[in-house]
Amino acid sequence: MNFDEKANRRKSVRHVELTEGNLVLDCPVPDRILRNVQYTSGDEFTKMRYTAVTCDPDYFQQERYTLRQAQYGRETELMIVMTMYNEDDQLFIKTMSSAVKNVAHLCTRDRSKTWGREGWKKVVVCVVSDGRNKINKRVLKVLGAMGVYQDGVMKDNVNGKPVTGHVFEYTSQLMVDSNMDIRGADKKIPPVQIIFCLKEKNAKKLNSHRWFFNAFAAQLQPRVCILLDVGTKPSHTSIYHLWKAFDRDPSVGGACGEICAELGRGCLNLLNPLVASQNFEYKMSNILDKPLESVFGYISVLPGAFSAYRYEALLNVSHDKGPLASYFKGETMHGSGEAGIFEANMYLAEDRILCFELVAKKDKGWKLKYVKSAKAETDVPDSVPEFISQRRRWLNGSFFAAFYSVAHFGRIWTSGQPFFRKILLQIEFIYNAINLFFNWFTLGNFYLTFYFLTSSTTANVATDPFKGYGDELFQAVRGLYMMVIVAIFICSLGNRPQGSKFIYTLCIILFAFIMGIMLYCAFYTVYLSVPHSVHEYKNIKSYLKQAPFRDIVISLASTYGLYFFSSALHGEPWHMFTSLIQYIFLVPFYVNILMVYAFCNTHDVSWGTKGDNGNAGDLGGAHSVTKDGKSMVQVETYEREDINAAYEQMLRELKVKVHEEKQHRDAATKKDDYYRMFRTNLVLAWMFSNALLIVFFTSTIWTNYIATKYHSTAYNPYLTFVFWSVTGLSAVRAFGCV
Repeated sequence: MNFDEKANRRKSVRHVELTEGNLVLDCPVPDRILRNVQYTSGDEFTKMRYTAVTCDPDYFQQERYTLRQAQYGRETELMIVMTMYNEDDQLFIKTMSSAVKNVAHLCTRDRSKTWGREGWKKVVVCVVSDGRNKINKRVLKVLGAMGVYQDGVMKDNVNGKPVTGHVFEYTSQLMVDSNMDIRGADKKIPPVQIIFCLKEKNAKKLNSHRWFFNAFAAQLQPRVCILLDVGTKPSHTSIYHLWKAFDRDPSVGGACGEICAELGRGCLNLLNPLVASQNFEYKMSNILDKPLESVFGYISVLPGAFSAYRYEALLNVSHDKGPLASYFKGETMHGSGEAGIFEANMYLAEDRILCFELVAKKDKGWKLKYVKSAKAETDVPDSVPEFISQRRRWLNGSFFAAFYSVAHFGRIWTSGQPFFRKILLQIEFIYNAINLFFNWFTLGNFYLTFYFLTSSTTANVATDPFKGYGDELFQAVRGLYMMVIVAIFICSLGNRPQGSKFIYTLCIILFAFIMGIMLYCAFYTVYLSVPHSVHEYKNIKSYLKQAPFRDIVISLASTYGLYFFSSALHGEPWHMFTSLIQYIFLVPFYVNILMVYAFCNTHDVSWGTKGDNGNAGDLGGAHSVTKDGKSMVQVETYEREDINAAYEQMLRELKVKVHEEKQHRDAATKKDDYYRMFRTNLVLAWMFSNALLIVFFTSTIWTNYIATKYHSTAYNPYLTFVFWSVTGLSAVRAFGCV
């Protein structure tokens, strides 16, 4: 026995026989875990199992790794995967506690043929964390408090083979709440079968899903797979409603619920215009877009934050063809450098590719469904840099993926879809193609709307809403518009949003000001056009023939009128009153800034995280010895009293509240941002000073001044100044040569 000074715990050396040639350790859980629970006997409740996986997830079964549920011969009806990177403990608790509550709800459905009191045996919750050195340490403590994780058992190699994934298995009967209190039988917490896979390297989210689908799900063969991001909070019945959609209709291959923006206590998050605009965006998508796509049977994207798939529908047709093969193509594509830039951007939205491949699967008739009763909250970006970075990936991925699906719509006719649905899908793809066309020209169309709306409103001095200064104001605002657009292009071509926060925020404010002028002009035009008396209303047909009244009124009514009508129809009108104004003023931000940044960074096909290049080598290895003719490994394990002491220490540390630390840039990143910012400021100053010169001396203010003072527009004193300046400089040069 030796003493681990760092952990202040004693270790015992023991020899463990390899299981099918693999290192598998059954570690007793702390005694306190079994105090407030329903079941206190059986290995799945009394022992946490650790498996050191040394292979790629695709070879998990081939290398004879076995999960407990497979050993027990249990049927897996539902498998929930939660992927995470470095999210904090509060976000993890929010998602994990929601999953536990959903399992508890399934166990209360006594009349169900599938669920009931023993329903927990048919559910597996799988947590996949992307990188051992990236995971939040307090999340490990939360998992430890639930009995799923123990310090000191992991190894970084087995007989010299590097470990790729650390797999912990435990059927937990405890839940940690947001106050770090442990809940058990007193809160009717059911047993929950948990698999925790801590990947040795940071290899991105797609790789985490490959661990889930190709390693764990391939062995357990679940009927339905639920995908959750840590930070997403499904309501306590949402997972049941998603599962029920598959149970009712055997042709449903994928489904998603309603994702809502997390508004905080008392909806205080709505005070942030970014959050409010996203709340409106999410709500209208759930009211207008998702139900329409669900009718056709093809939803363009099932959000990875909260969606479900029938595992059978995802299976490949052959080794390298099928939904999962297409889904995981993006993982190797980004890392190998062999992919074209079009494909690399397309696979930034790999969930959209998965949806298309599932519906277009050869000789199959799977459809996608929207389940409104399945609701989930998710945290949305609340800062400008974070929001721009997120939407860069979303916009680029969705644009190229939409182009891919439209270009390959012919594959629908080789699928097994019923003929009538093929017709519906064909109509939907035509609709998507039209949307794609308009998205391409959104930037130009928005400027032209501004130009024609404001210029026509200020053209007539008699009806000028700005008291005769409308034309001058229009010229100034148009110049401002062009300056802001150019600034966004320059920033987008070389600066990180995190390093140019001030400029981006200023541009958002300026665009909101421009949007305010556009709205004022639009409503003023409508005011001038609408009838102002009973007699005029009798001649409404004549007003409908007037372009300003007809075009603007019908456009505004069809857009915002539809928003109000559809929201009221769904019984959810509140976002129209709390978020519509913020969304309207941020429309130029969505159209101009987000789209410009996205297209200017199509070369960046990263997910915003850096991968690890090798094992840390700080855990120690398990080395084989031969004992009594058996292949065994020598490992160090902790004594029970030390396991109990470590657990108590872990609970005490969880109770200590930690203050959220702001993520600081390292010195190299900060220096790089400084250099980029200097370059940007220099270019902007040079360009805008020249632009200001041009705008002023070509404006009506200057021409009117010349006409008034010199009674002629042919003479221009500035041109005279330039000519005489050139003459003077030439004279100086001539003097030098003499």
